[in-house]
Amino acid sequence: MTDEPRKTDTPADEQGFQFPCDYQVKAMGLNDGDFRDTVVEIIGNHCEKIDEEHIVCRGSANGKYLSVSVTIEAHSREQLDAIYDELTAHEKVLMRL
Repeated sequence: MTDEPRKTDTPADEQGFQFPCDYQVKAMGLNDGDFRDTVVEIIGNHCEKIDEEHIVCRGSANGKYLSVSVTIEAHSREQLDAIYDELTAHEKVLMRL
């Protein structure tokens, strides 16, 4: 047996997070007039509240696509996974970061 430190079961990308923390979720899709509300609703399904001042939208150069960034107070990795799972499953979301 060696005296190496025991590895934890925590994934490397989670080790840097200390919950609760501010976390920005970004989703992109077609600028159909409802995309912003769709993204905010999905994220809101997993958060106690979303402040309007923490929602930033940016259209593409030709206006066809919309990027919606929402900064939330994240409480766990499971919460973030649930948000990303629901965003990924939604037909209007083309990309999420």
